Amino acid sequence: MYLMPHIVLLGDSIFDNAGYTAAGPDLISQVRKLLPGGWHATLLAIDGATTDDIAAQLQRVPTDASHLVLSVGGNDALMNSNILHTPVESSSQVLGELADISRSFEKDYRVAVQGCRELRLPLTLCTIYNGCFVDPGLQRSISTALMVFNDVIIRVGVELGLTVIDLRFVCSSPADFANPIEPSSCGGAKMARVIVNTLSIPAQNNVARVVIS
Repeated sequence: MYLMPHIVLLGDSIFDNAGYTAAGPDLISQVRKLLPGGWHATLLAIDGATTDDIAAQLQRVPTDASHLVLSVGGNDALMNSNILHTPVESSSQVLGELADISRSFEKDYRVAVQGCRELRLPLTLCTIYNGCFVDPGLQRSISTALMVFNDVIIRVGVELGLTVIDLRFVCSSPADFANPIEPSSCGGAKMARVIVNTLSIPAQNNVARVVIS
């Protein structure tokens, strides 16, 4: 018997954005509206989740799930945001601290991704978008610091032959954000369109691809 595709969204508030859309539709509603007839979508992502929380989300994946989409890491980055304000004596000290953060995040991210892969379903990863901060200097610093996390996500995706959606290209204008770090209904609509379009085109086994629109 042929089962219709069932997309499951895992991660944090990048997908679980209902609390930030005001009167507009949230991302999961927009995904469902765009899906071909007979397809289904389930939201398991939870606002505030980190890589450590993905294992619990995976316990609730429906038995008829056919595709997983993972967007996590933004809150892990927030937990390390103190590096932006910590006094240092040299640039080498900053680079050393960033290297330590990268190593720790990669360890946790790989555990989350491995948990997803154990379900033996097609898996798509998402990078962390850069957000929208009023202060140009702060925006520049945050965008640069996030490269450490996004490098991990893209490297893991390429290594494992997975599809990676680079949300830095998808959510790139002020209208895409309800506040500096949360997606608006407009941003959710863009992500929903990319997710549905990406999953509608079957990926080749073990061939990595990075999607930017």
